[in-house]
Amino acid sequence: MHLHEYQAKTLLAAHGVPVPQGRVADSADAAAAAADALGATGWVVKAQVHTGGRGKAGGVRRCASVAEVADAAQALIGTRLSTHQSGPAGLPVAQVLVEAATGVARELYLAALVDRAAGRVAFMASATGGMDIEAVAAESPERLLLTHVEPALGLLPWQARRLGYALGLDKAQVSALGGILQGLYQLLQGADATLVEINPLVLTEDGGLLALDAKVDLDDNALYRHADLAALRDPIQEDPRELAAATHQLSYIALDGDIGCMVNGAGLAMATMDLVQLHGGHPANFLDVGGGASAERVAEAFKLILSDGHVRAVLVNIFGGIVRCDLIAEGIIAAAREVALDVPLVVRLEGTRAAEGLALLADSGLALTTASSLTDAAQRAVAAAAGA
Repeated sequence: MHLHEYQAKTLLAAHGVPVPQGRVADSADAAAAAADALGATGWVVKAQVHTGGRGKAGGVRRCASVAEVADAAQALIGTRLSTHQSGPAGLPVAQVLVEAATGVARELYLAALVDRAAGRVAFMASATGGMDIEAVAAESPERLLLTHVEPALGLLPWQARRLGYALGLDKAQVSALGGILQGLYQLLQGADATLVEINPLVLTEDGGLLALDAKVDLDDNALYRHADLAALRDPIQEDPRELAAATHQLSYIALDGDIGCMVNGAGLAMATMDLVQLHGGHPANFLDVGGGASAERVAEAFKLILSDGHVRAVLVNIFGGIVRCDLIAEGIIAAAREVALDVPLVVRLEGTRAAEGLALLADSGLALTTASSLTDAAQRAVAAAAGA
């Protein structure tokens, strides 16, 4: 689960990380009042959306007067901000963060994250802040500093010193960085976060360190332990199909292809998507209906796939281990009739009661194609989506 910048900064401040003074506003009048209350001589108005690249897309605006703050808020609130990360559709702007402008001497990058390959919490830092860290890693990997934390020991002082001096900080700044690193580590662990990122972490003109921007990603699987953090979810920033899927205990991720996929089991779903791609197709989604899917859940999954207007064919690939294939067939038939199926449907059923499931499909009167193998299913779906 992603958090807005202002939410991330609230959590950082609670863990001793210095952040700029700022206030959230949902209207031009509220933004002007926020600027007045901050009492600065310059302000920055930032669109609050779950995407990076806001500055290049016009979502971060510097203002020299309260009137300019109001105008900036008016121009952003109620619009959709499209960045290179959000895609052309963009994300809705319902709020802006108004902050006192900061004099910046240098921009750095700092993040704490779960490195699953290493089985450790990792800290990444770079003297090249304000840029996409992916670009730094690709173009100048030598500028990316990395250190891992031994779980039994925690973050050690020498690790903070090594990062600080490598970033070109002086003794006092290195000491301040140590406190920030500890704050990030405590937040990552305490909130069950997968990423806590500050980009940029700025060296101010008076020599201090300040988290000018912040990003926090939380582990959805741990939210049951954090009711206060779960309440920070902003549903308008999420794909409505993914939200609908969650209510039916479906694992769904929207993609940009045109072949809808419904599979039981994450591993089989990934293999199905790989084969679709291998044979020249493009999956429209990842959808795992789970090992114990009911006919009702399958029907909801089917309707979810067909709600995507880009879908030109549907591939159902079910291996009946725990789940019964005849129940899957019943769900497919019910959903296809309810939504008036108008795209080609390819179905592969294997395992428990597969023969009964295939018989139900054959007697349903639906225009569908059955496949004998996973490769056959992928090839038929790709051909169907292409109109062949």
